[in-house]
Amino acid sequence: MATTYETVDQLKKGFEGILKISDGDVKVLDKKKLRSSLIGHLILTAVFSSDEETRKAARWLIRRTGAAMGILSTSIHPLYEAMGRKEVSGFTVPAINIRALTYDVAQSVMRAAMKNNVGPVIFEIARSEIDYTSQCPEEYTCAVTAAAIKVGHRGPLFLQGDHFQVSAKKFASDPSQEVQAVKDLIWEAIEAGFYNIDIDTSTLVDLSKPTVEEQQETNYSLAAELTTMIRDLEPAGMTISVGGEIGEVGGKNSTVEELRAYMAGYLDDLKKSGDDMIGISKISVQSGTTHGGVPLPDGTIAKVKLDFNTLEKLSEVARAEFGLSGAVQHGASTLPNEAFDKFPKTGTAEIHLATGFQNMIYESKHFPAALKDQIYQYIKNKMISEKKDTDTEEQFIYKTRKKGLGPFKKELWNLPKEALHAIGYELENQFSFLFEKLNVKNTSNIVTKYIKPVDVPLKMPEALRA
Repeated sequence: MATTYETVDQLKKGFEGILKISDGDVKVLDKKKLRSSLIGHLILTAVFSSDEETRKAARWLIRRTGAAMGILSTSIHPLYEAMGRKEVSGFTVPAINIRALTYDVAQSVMRAAMKNNVGPVIFEIARSEIDYTSQCPEEYTCAVTAAAIKVGHRGPLFLQGDHFQVSAKKFASDPSQEVQAVKDLIWEAIEAGFYNIDIDTSTLVDLSKPTVEEQQETNYSLAAELTTMIRDLEPAGMTISVGGEIGEVGGKNSTVEELRAYMAGYLDDLKKSGDDMIGISKISVQSGTTHGGVPLPDGTIAKVKLDFNTLEKLSEVARAEFGLSGAVQHGASTLPNEAFDKFPKTGTAEIHLATGFQNMIYESKHFPAALKDQIYQYIKNKMISEKKDTDTEEQFIYKTRKKGLGPFKKELWNLPKEALHAIGYELENQFSFLFEKLNVKNTSNIVTKYIKPVDVPLKMPEALRA
């Protein structure tokens, strides 16, 4: 049973003979003990230790141990450039948001990827998810890296800030403060090893304005400003993959005219920072989905009519006219299984998957009923203000249960071992299914060809120098 270290001295004693700190970095002395026991202690300490210095020390150890094992966080940008040049095609990159049990779920993703020889898989978390799941970027990085160590993964890790979104309501009240909040999050994420950032300023598109160019103006100008900031912060020798967005998910479907207006304005604004400034590598669009799906009165999910023709056209124009990898589909995890093989066929570059996996965890027969009841009761007590008059209790629970994941994070991580393993393998089977449908099986050679990871230095905490 993994334990949490509460002092740096306990931590040092715990890794003695397994890891060695030398010249400001980590050397692995015993891989077997690292994977079988120590990594579990380190990730619990990194997430749950009550002592901040000990948490920081454990996080540094995990990240640098990963690097010593050939596990390096990196950017998917070079692969997306190749997709833009049409050198590679025929698959859609899965981007997976992990809201709960991050260490265990990431292991399920990696087991499925290793079994199917999958190359590009993105692990991501959105600005809103960071808040309600109580996972800061560095904690998320450590959980995914620890999972990679545990299962024996080697190679690049693609960590992504999903929907680093400007709130339209907060922007209307205080634009500079809201933009600064997103800038601060970008800075924090890059420091944590997120080298893929999706800028979402599509919330500021104003459809009441007379021309498409005017509707998109605030969207593209802010996206250019944030891109410039990212380029200033990116590590030497690496180009961070940046994504833009032209249509808010859940809103009206995007058009080619909007894509062209956004890109024209964005590229013009980007040139003000220098002719050689590298722009976005992909574009998120709206084609008919809603984040989390639309719950019906009985709690089931309404069928979605996805406009694959729009998705295909936008992807093609993005590649042909702007050299992007293609369009990105959000809010897709609750689509019916038969929909997923259509994404590679329409040239969709990337697909974001989140709520469906959360649903699988909650609805698994292995999830303890008593804990679920406890979480649901918490939601009914604490989130009742979010219940609409038209919502049934099932609809209300479905839409808000994601907000129970943060308050009950420790209970979730400490589920019985048998339950964690059973839920993990249910998820692994679903990941394997999706990898096949998205045609990313047997693509590891493509990642090897285009992605050359950079080992970014990481300053050792003072507590470990003593």
